Amino acid sequence: MRLLLLEDQPVLAEAISSHLKSQGFTIDTISSLREAELALQIGEFSAALFDLSLPDGDGLTLLRSVRKRGSRLPIIIMTARDQISDRIKGLESGADDYLVKPFDLNELVARLHAVLRRYEGNPSPVLKIGKFEIDQNQHRILSNGEDLQLTAKEWALIIKLIAKPNAVVRKEQLEEALYNFDDEIVSNTLEVYVSRLRKKLGKNSIETIRGLGYRFVGEKS
Repeated sequence: MRLLLLEDQPVLAEAISSHLKSQGFTIDTISSLREAELALQIGEFSAALFDLSLPDGDGLTLLRSVRKRGSRLPIIIMTARDQISDRIKGLESGADDYLVKPFDLNELVARLHAVLRRYEGNPSPVLKIGKFEIDQNQHRILSNGEDLQLTAKEWALIIKLIAKPNAVVRKEQLEEALYNFDDEIVSNTLEVYVSRLRKKLGKNSIETIRGLGYRFVGEKS
């Protein structure tokens, strides 16, 4: 699952990025409104995290612009502005949530999952697909009660595949879940990770839709 992180403080940006990557997310980190506008034009993101006080302006300006274009991209504000009036302004401008710095990184992850679930129409963090029980908050996938161990990138693929159960996910979308802008994309990397997942989950758990992508179907108990 690919996120856009707009944060101009390098130390904080690195801390947030590292923690989210450890939770299976792919992060594109930028530090200005200009870069953010460009990233949003050329990239496909599952959600965005916006700081407000940036070198070239106010993050609320970008937020309002995104919403004016009709985008439904989930956006969480992260800022030191802690007045009630600031929170109201942020939420009324179109933010889905508002976190005041300093904040706990685990709280950020929990809020991010909650926002994503609302957009996906799935308020519960636990999904049951076939013999699998998938806890999106705890990053656990159980097969008939057995806890399967996935790597961060394997988990990133699973999250992308289950966003809309039984829907086909394009190869390009899955590749974006694995890579940042500055990562080198090797032609068969996605196929390698899908193969690894099938070995752990079962060969029939992920269906190949030739010419389109993949679909997570689970397997019967």
